[in-house]
Amino acid sequence: MLARRELSESQIRQRLARKGHEPDAIDEAVARLRAERAIDDARVAAAIARTETSTKRRGKLRVRMQIERAGIARETANVAVDEVFDAIDDDALIEASLTKRLLGRETIADDREFQRLYRYLIAQGFEGDRIVRALTARRRRS
Repeated sequence: MLARRELSESQIRQRLARKGHEPDAIDEAVARLRAERAIDDARVAAAIARTETSTKRRGKLRVRMQIERAGIARETANVAVDEVFDAIDDDALIEASLTKRLLGRETIADDREFQRLYRYLIAQGFEGDRIVRALTARRRRS
């Protein structure tokens, strides 16, 4: 299971339970993997955060949600998100996501498109005030 990608302890437990392994056997396997450092939730959280920001261009809120969805504790998720976003300019990430969504156009056509883009960027996990600032700047260029 771990050959393909990093998995959290929770994900490993779920997969082993689905395959019909006994709870005691799952606990032993997880303990062994943790001792061998084959599983590390902090490392998994950092990997998810890097993927979500670099490849999928997602904001802090969405990245944190994806990490927590992997069964990783909120505190660990917060540390990973803070570390990754210390090296990233949030506004540049919004601009990259917006540029991709506008398909090469520089300006926003009308209020309807403005609202559609706002909803899209909120769903991607960006903060509302930063989104409005970026969208307003695109609108003014017209």
